[in-house]
Amino acid sequence: MSHQSDLISTDINAYLAQHERKELLRFLTCGNVDDGKSTLIGRLLHDSKMIYEDQLAAVQADSVKSGTTGIGKIDLALLVDGLQAEREQGITIDVAYRYFSTSTRKFIIADTPGHEQYTRNMATGASTCDLAVILIDARYGVQTQTKRHSFIVSLLGIKHVIVAINKMDLAGYSEATFNKIKADYLAFAKNLDCMDAGGRATQGAVAEDLLDIHFIPMSALDGDNVVNPSANMPWFTGKPMMELLNSIEIGSDHNFVDARFPVQYVNRPNLDFRGFCGTVASGVFHKGDAITVLPSGKSSKIKSIVTYDGELEQAFAAMAVTLTLEDEIDISRSDVILGQQQAAPSVADKFNANIVWMTEQAMMPGHRYIFKLATQRVSGSVSMIHHRIDINTLEHHDANELKLNEIGSCNVAVNAPVVFDPYKLNKTTGSFIVIDRLTNVTVGAGMITGDANAEDWSQVTAKERATRFCQTASVIALSGSNAKQTAYHLERKLFDNGHIVTVLEQATDELALAIKNAGLLCLCLDHKPSATDLAFDCDHYKVDDIYGTLMNRGIVF
Repeated sequence: MSHQSDLISTDINAYLAQHERKELLRFLTCGNVDDGKSTLIGRLLHDSKMIYEDQLAAVQADSVKSGTTGIGKIDLALLVDGLQAEREQGITIDVAYRYFSTSTRKFIIADTPGHEQYTRNMATGASTCDLAVILIDARYGVQTQTKRHSFIVSLLGIKHVIVAINKMDLAGYSEATFNKIKADYLAFAKNLDCMDAGGRATQGAVAEDLLDIHFIPMSALDGDNVVNPSANMPWFTGKPMMELLNSIEIGSDHNFVDARFPVQYVNRPNLDFRGFCGTVASGVFHKGDAITVLPSGKSSKIKSIVTYDGELEQAFAAMAVTLTLEDEIDISRSDVILGQQQAAPSVADKFNANIVWMTEQAMMPGHRYIFKLATQRVSGSVSMIHHRIDINTLEHHDANELKLNEIGSCNVAVNAPVVFDPYKLNKTTGSFIVIDRLTNVTVGAGMITGDANAEDWSQVTAKERATRFCQTASVIALSGSNAKQTAYHLERKLFDNGHIVTVLEQATDELALAIKNAGLLCLCLDHKPSATDLAFDCDHYKVDDIYGTLMNRGIVF
């Protein structure tokens, strides 16, 4: 719902123009289960007079059936929790979006779930936000899930955080309780690992340099310090939440220095016009500016900046425009047009990234996926997992796979050079999604930390080959009158289960060893090479017997 204004009845065009020019702030609410996220949003809308009468009447009726606030009270959380399962359990499951505006700003709120198994939903909701509201129950203080969500907020580059210490009514409106939770949270924030533009970890910089943190004591249920100052907490002299949302400065968060324009579509309506459509990812483009196109490296100048309403003299971040150039150079979708900038992006087929995994089937190094970076779409794989990040303790652990909701620092290799920036420098050209090639479902999201390190180009090890092929390279000698038939049946069974195997009818020691060094399984007939790991007499062992032995020995897995 929009902010009420006298212009609506006197000059609707002026009102619409005023509303269009308002700054948009996207924010999310997150925190532990039952910390009051949905109730806070409901109270924010209710006390701001942003709820229609029929909506309020429906919530009043539903509060009797599904409410959790007690007899005679409206459960404002039901404004956001609309799914049947959410109302039955009294929790948030999926991300819910709500829209409203004040006289100064437009807002999009993302209410994200607090349960650990819905971490991917929280990351999705946070990906487009400028600000995060992290709720903490005043009775319990900083919890594991508080740390989890704070880490994800930091990882996704959200610079503004409001720590809402909720349910102060249940803590006797104690100033000491508020100060203790504030100190505990700041102590934790200093331990967050944040990556700078070069992908290097910087500790202790969060609270002071990377995040703009505000603390508010409140009661979302009763409305203390949500829209209006609380009479129950006169010791708090800060702004209530609504006032803070209206005044936090977010304009400087955008990168207006490094000009990036990913080409989305080539517009060729007639012989006299050839324009390149897209949305400015960062920086400012001016008419007459010299530009460079990557990855080709061709150069030209901007002839015009075209929009539906006419030509412009300049275009800046988040504007959708069409650029025409003075020279006829080959540009297509997935190319990136660069303006005059201080830092050049990288063009490579390998980079490092933090990846959030979002599907039940684990991510395995070497498995082929589609990677979509802005308008670029390439196939590739995660070639290496440097470590998995325990987002409860922030510790790093070795990992051979990433499971649902896990986050890992990985090396990504794609089949063609792509243009990218570190995520800290540019969210558009520094982020990507991972798509399953068969189902076309998004299975992961990533934030680029920088170019591949020198050690990522080291020699391929036997352990890496084993992880990639799900097998331990071995030479298997088969003998007996039934050896040939058994060998090819075994080859088929292994191959159908995803393993890399070959049969050598005329094996030599050198050839068998070369196949083993390549990470493969080698089935040798009527010869036992010196590198043999297992030998079977096929007159006594059947295919299933041999396959079972390979499984038990850990040769195939």
